[in-house]
Amino acid sequence: MPDYGNYCPIALGSEVLADRWTPLIIRELILGSTRFNDIARGLPGISRTLLTQRLRHLERKGVIARWPAESGRGAEYRLTEAGRALEPVLLGVGRWAVEWLYDDLDHTDIDAITLTWWMHHRVATDRLPERRVVLEMEHTAPEPTRIWMLFERREATVCIQPPGFDADLVVRCATPDLAAVFSGLETWRRSVSTGTIAVEGPPSLTRELPHWFVWSPFADAVSARAASST
Repeated sequence: MPDYGNYCPIALGSEVLADRWTPLIIRELILGSTRFNDIARGLPGISRTLLTQRLRHLERKGVIARWPAESGRGAEYRLTEAGRALEPVLLGVGRWAVEWLYDDLDHTDIDAITLTWWMHHRVATDRLPERRVVLEMEHTAPEPTRIWMLFERREATVCIQPPGFDADLVVRCATPDLAAVFSGLETWRRSVSTGTIAVEGPPSLTRELPHWFVWSPFADAVSARAASST
């Protein structure tokens, strides 16, 4: 994007952040994505060409750095100190949107794979069981979709194909209902009690499952805003 050409801190910051997709790319990096394909997976709708352009722009501006991947194949993108300092800025924008644009928020406007991808970034790894657990998520609407989360070695992995192990837990729901819980519009307990979310599996695991997630970083603000508008 062209420089504004004037001396103003807001103009300088806008030259870095004001392009379409750029704040969302930084969001994905803050959440922990480092590989190109992982960043793209969290941004349905962006072209690979545009993502490449935006990443190069952020690298030139000193927000991210490109490093050889630990696996030895390809590269990773990591936030620099300047990039990490943007986290409270973006969280502030999100909370402002909850406060002032609440009626425009649409938790139904998300697909099952993207929602699961965001949820796996919001896993409380210290609460996960020691043993491997396979969670099968059966989304019944608007698009019937099966997707899996594999919890192993205190890490969460999203699988769009069966991971090769039997499911220990099965969650069955419509995507918007799970998105409502993730965003803070609903609670897991109420959704299960009303039947909008069904969980199958050993009682010990079904009780612990909601505690493995810390949900959206804006869930508390969304919940408070929803309560005040009723």
